Amino acid sequence: MPILTRYLSQNEYGKVAILQSFIMGISALIGFSVHSAAHRKYFDVGVSNDVLRDFNGACFHILILTTLLVLSIVYIINEKISILLNIPPQWVVFSVIIAVSNFIVQFRLSQWQARGEAKKFGTMQIIQSIFLVFSSLWFVAFLLKGGEGRVESLLITSLLFSMFSLYFLFKDELINLFSWNFSYIKEALSFGVPLIPHIVGGFLLVTIDRFLINDRLGFESVAVYMVAVQLSSALGIVFASINKAYTTWLFDNLKDNSIKIKYKIIRLSYSYFLLLACLAVLAFLFGPFFTVLIAGEKYRMAGTIIGLLCLGQIFNGAYYVVSGYVFFSKKTFSLSIVTFITGAVHLLLLFILLPIWGIVGAASAFAISSFFTFLFTWWLAGRCYPMPWLSSELFLCKNG
Repeated sequence: MPILTRYLSQNEYGKVAILQSFIMGISALIGFSVHSAAHRKYFDVGVSNDVLRDFNGACFHILILTTLLVLSIVYIINEKISILLNIPPQWVVFSVIIAVSNFIVQFRLSQWQARGEAKKFGTMQIIQSIFLVFSSLWFVAFLLKGGEGRVESLLITSLLFSMFSLYFLFKDELINLFSWNFSYIKEALSFGVPLIPHIVGGFLLVTIDRFLINDRLGFESVAVYMVAVQLSSALGIVFASINKAYTTWLFDNLKDNSIKIKYKIIRLSYSYFLLLACLAVLAFLFGPFFTVLIAGEKYRMAGTIIGLLCLGQIFNGAYYVVSGYVFFSKKTFSLSIVTFITGAVHLLLLFILLPIWGIVGAASAFAISSFFTFLFTWWLAGRCYPMPWLSSELFLCKNG
């Protein structure tokens, strides 16, 4: 970031931010998020490797069909999307390729996650991140290709690591592409399709603000806002990493259905919530200083909203703790309703607060909406999988 914010103009930085937001939106349609279904399938009781292999193949058949669908739509309305987002037409096509590649990488990572192979998972992500950093520096700082260089580095990195991911999937014999099993396709879709409103709601919650800021305030304001978003997302990366390990551990322990285990899970959850509250205070105290230090003086305005955006990320970290119960119970449609509603609330708050407070209003809308997402998901988790959240014996049971 310290290099990109100095080599890219605010206009270029804003355009790249819009593209990355569009990629997140496209990802809702690519594959219908059935990599989550493949991850959950691993925890079914008595499932064999042959079944898992065929099921994973069915997920890739869904990926192929949805990719063809999205490419057809993009082919028809590419120019309109380009004009609407004010980005080059080829970037729209690149976004589909990147979204497909990201799906394949996430599929490989989720299979390692389910099997508890943290070293392989971490190695892949770290190498991919390093490659993205150095390719971006090469295109932007050495070849001076500006925003175009940043986009090319995203495209090359995603394609390269999707190929690596496919290689490891076939090497480990985790996927069978040559057997079309429509019952598995239906099962995967029954898990993934109800998540589409959830993903759309997440899109409204996480990325729609950039489009509205661009429309109302311009690319320069998007750039300032995105610097603060990307700095605060460092917390999101940590929370997501913790969640990947926590989800596997949680699913294993929920199968036990022991009251002692449930008490242990709840105690750990409350301790984590307390830690998150402390992080929120630190973000407001030190966030502005580190924003200017990292991004430079021209992004000083980003320091005024970093605390609010970190607060939103912290609520998202708390959301991860409670959402696992919904996924374990496979009641993904209920989660979709909650996320879609809170995403709509976020959109409403943006229309109210953005004209009044500018990017501060956008950051406030994100923090408020993230809080409601966490709160409502916590309530939903209690309905899907009852846990002793308010038990009077919770902190009296010392053993087990």
